[in-house]
Amino acid sequence: MEDSYKFFNNAACKYFPCHKTKNPDEFNCLTCFCPLFAMGDKCGGKFEYSDKGVKSCMNCDLPHKPEYYDTIIEKLKSWRSGHVDS
Repeated sequence: MEDSYKFFNNAACKYFPCHKTKNPDEFNCLTCFCPLFAMGDKCGGKFEYSDKGVKSCMNCDLPHKPEYYDTIIEKLKSWRSGHVDS
């Protein structure tokens, strides 16, 4: 894989896969805990809030696809500088 530093698959993990996927071989575990979670509704992922206000990312696959690596890095840079877009 080109840019292999953007992808890691841990099929031996007892939680693998932590989200539903049609392509387990392409499931990216590099960001096991989403680095965008703390951005709340500005993360850009597919999330929902429960009735109690708890953020659920069960339907989000953004951090689990290698093609989103650059997007995640750019969002983190923007968040750090205080200029985050949804």
